[in-house]
Amino acid sequence: MYQPTFVTLAALLCSSSALVNGGKVLVYPMDGSHWVNMNVIIEELHSRGHEITVLRSYDAWYIKEDSPYYKCITMASSAGFDKDRFGSFVMRMVNMRRQGASFWTRISIQFELMNQFHQMHVDILQMIQEVFEDKKLMQSLHDAKYDLFLTDPAAGGGVFLGHRLGLPLVFNVRWTIQGEGHQAIAPAPLSYVPIPGSELTDKMTFTQRIKNMLIYFFTRFQIWYVTDSTYTAFVKRYFGSDVHYMELFQAADIWLMRNDFTFEFPRPTMPNVVYMSGFQCKPAKPLPKELEDFVQSSGEHGVIVMTLGTLVEKLPGDFAEDIAAAFAQLPQKVIWRHTGKRPSTLGNNTLILDWLPQNDLLGHPKTRVFVAHGGTNGIQEAIYHGVPLVGLPLMFDQPDNFFRMKARGVAKVLDIATVNKDNFLEALKEVLYEPSYNKNMKTLSSLHRDQPMKPLDKAMFWIEFVMRHKGAPHLRTESYKMSRIQYYSIDVIAFLLAVIMLIFTIFIFAVRLFWQMVFYRNRVKKE
Repeated sequence: MYQPTFVTLAALLCSSSALVNGGKVLVYPMDGSHWVNMNVIIEELHSRGHEITVLRSYDAWYIKEDSPYYKCITMASSAGFDKDRFGSFVMRMVNMRRQGASFWTRISIQFELMNQFHQMHVDILQMIQEVFEDKKLMQSLHDAKYDLFLTDPAAGGGVFLGHRLGLPLVFNVRWTIQGEGHQAIAPAPLSYVPIPGSELTDKMTFTQRIKNMLIYFFTRFQIWYVTDSTYTAFVKRYFGSDVHYMELFQAADIWLMRNDFTFEFPRPTMPNVVYMSGFQCKPAKPLPKELEDFVQSSGEHGVIVMTLGTLVEKLPGDFAEDIAAAFAQLPQKVIWRHTGKRPSTLGNNTLILDWLPQNDLLGHPKTRVFVAHGGTNGIQEAIYHGVPLVGLPLMFDQPDNFFRMKARGVAKVLDIATVNKDNFLEALKEVLYEPSYNKNMKTLSSLHRDQPMKPLDKAMFWIEFVMRHKGAPHLRTESYKMSRIQYYSIDVIAFLLAVIMLIFTIFIFAVRLFWQMVFYRNRVKKE
């Protein structure tokens, strides 16, 4: 008798999504680089016949009002991602680290960053409050009869609006307002689950477990400082005093995680967590002729690609000079995204561009190394195309992302505070000429690609699954409704200890009574 294989079943599941009639999806995205990921999902949903509506603020940076893929509801509130504010902050951080700023100065700049995130959350909640108070808008959202609410829980606005409208909720997630997504939904034993930013693996010594615990307490302080003070009052006002804001996050139907276990260390997960790492990756397209000619001119030596992301368009002068001087010492050709002053040390082998087709260059067979800042999208594209890395992480999750790549033997990571011509050149040569980097990255790429379904198809299946079934409560744990005392069974332990103490007390009392009776009888006999 024929037994269908797992791959066959997966194909059937994938094809069954085509049976879904076009649904209506309301999207509340996160601005900045998060929108790049969300837009990939939106375009794919549109191609499958779904009608998409995006809620945005008027000053959104990445999220454009006009699009062939979605309709837009633009709010008058100022809640967009402030490119200039964050960009100038990043550049100040880079300059301070390059100049050897004191420990306390660096601490103060971290608090400034926390304050900026706090203000961003305040602005977002202000916009959602205006949505809630706009009865005409809320009625129109109800009347639209959306089938699903899709949001990025790095901010809470979409989560709250989705619950207010009573819609099935799907997350496009790596981070929530309390940190890494798993921390909010799945068990995370500190003994082998490293806190992001700790630069620890799942194999920790006793000292490292102490470090992990201390970082955990520091992250709890950040949560109290940045999010608790903002979100608690809002949720009590609109959802009731007995509702904790994280309960609304944990009640989501599906968590589409933008990572997988080629990136993540092994850890507990949940049935409604779906891994779609690299869903935005795709085969390389042909390069423009002039760029292709430059790449081909590299011959057998190949090409190095460098970009440090959207927020770092230009580098401090001395830094750029050292980078250019190191590149000039190599036989490889270099394509470098840099909009600052042209370095005087720039070699003939280096092409500077204002913008570069990153995915297409990483997928080119002549690309040998990717010099990057460590954003999740760039790292996943490097894994997908099998290109080893040299890391210059700046801030946010970038150092942690690169630590994970270093632990897998696919990246050489440098501290931006101490980078100079010599150590940068040494790092490039190590990754270029030490075969283990390329071999390990090819292995990682093979593991990432070896799946029964493409990550984007998997994401589409589960989004449409929620539409078909109007939610997925059977996959959702009810633990979020428990108090901490119930979740950790503190009440059960206390009860059992009380019973044990009661039994022990009764036993001691009985023994004492028995001995008193024996003593009394012996005394009577002697008398």
